[in-house]
Amino acid sequence: MSTIRIAVVLGVFSVLAGALSMGHAFVYAQGVSVSIVPNASTMGDKAFSPNPVEVNAGQNVTWTNDDSQIHTVSSGTVGAEDAGTVFESPILAPKATFEFQFDQAAEYDYFCTLHPQMVGKVVVS
Repeated sequence: MSTIRIAVVLGVFSVLAGALSMGHAFVYAQGVSVSIVPNASTMGDKAFSPNPVEVNAGQNVTWTNDDSQIHTVSSGTVGAEDAGTVFESPILAPKATFEFQFDQAAEYDYFCTLHPQMVGKVVVS
């Protein structure tokens, strides 16, 4: 290999090693994952994990449907006039995901429109 190729390969490994060494901080900057847990429709405020979920303003939350049933993720509380106005997923088939970026510091309640007993909260600081 030429000297330039070796330098490029070493540079790439250096960048990857630096990213991996940041561990949690590197993942945290990317956002947070929330699982819609198996048998979620019967679990109330335990249907989403973690719950509540905490993020910094500007970060994304990605919900993954790890259940065998379809679900949704809608902002607000059941029956409220503003339900679903901040964010609202399409119907999430098993293994499907929904992502939303939270830009404003606040607490955001959310629920599944198909199983309204499933509730969660995102705390943005």
